[in-house]
Amino acid sequence: MDYVNDKLPSSEEIGRVFRKEVRIYPELAVRELIANALIHQDFNILGTSTMIEIFENRIEFTNPGKPLIDTKRFIDHSPESRNEMLASLMRRMNFCEERGSGIDKVIHEIELYQLPAPEFLSGDNYTRAILYSAKSLRQMSKPDKVRACYQHACLKYVSGEYMTNQSFRERLNIDKKNYPIVSRLIREAIKGGVIVEYEKLKMYIPFWAK
Repeated sequence: MDYVNDKLPSSEEIGRVFRKEVRIYPELAVRELIANALIHQDFNILGTSTMIEIFENRIEFTNPGKPLIDTKRFIDHSPESRNEMLASLMRRMNFCEERGSGIDKVIHEIELYQLPAPEFLSGDNYTRAILYSAKSLRQMSKPDKVRACYQHACLKYVSGEYMTNQSFRERLNIDKKNYPIVSRLIREAIKGGVIVEYEKLKMYIPFWAK
């Protein structure tokens, strides 16, 4: 963590008395994704290893091995680990969160920092998590916005709440008068099949919760 943090960009916040260094990416999210990449790697795949790549606008965490569950279900699904003894050890050493809560906390931290939604990808022999640096709403692509909507709905649902226009507007830091923008984004997410309206109450849940 110390090595990676030293390489990550940061900004300086000047208060009345002291200067404070502010991380661009939430440290808890970085820590959790490093731990996940180590815990879930497939040691049977030779010629590769866990990698952390730092770019100007993103960080990529890649580990050998296709994920055991669908990447869309990382937020709510109980984890399945290839290396349970390693996972147990790292939890006892406080390197990662309690079982099943890690990705929830990553999404929560990303929303607090109001960063673009992270992306989770899988290939035949790898799993990749990507954290993106700050973007304005205009700079976000349609997949970025739909992914943010889906992840926000998931986070709300696993917390016993429902996503609304207001909650998603606050997540994107959009002014109240611009609520029609959020309505259009929610319609795009519904059209994409990742969220559904809950009993026609203008509240929304992830597709797997219906």
